[in-house]
Amino acid sequence: MSEAELIFTALAELSTRQIAESDYATGMDENKTAAKSGGGIAKKARKELEAKTGKKIISSENYLPPMSKKISKKK
Repeated sequence: MSEAELIFTALAELSTRQIAESDYATGMDENKTAAKSGGGIAKKARKELEAKTGKKIISSENYLPPMSKKISKKK
């Protein structure tokens, strides 16, 4: 996951939470609606950035750097 993917994921989660709170969503159906709206906001922002930059946001890379040392098992 790239830095941009991480940011857009955070945007989707924040948008979903705020929509659910403002709609006083309770239960699966209402929260599912909020999640679709929140995800849609992030999708629209991602698509707009991709159109402006000409670069894809979605990648197969890992955001976390590789571990520098291995953890050994203790017996």
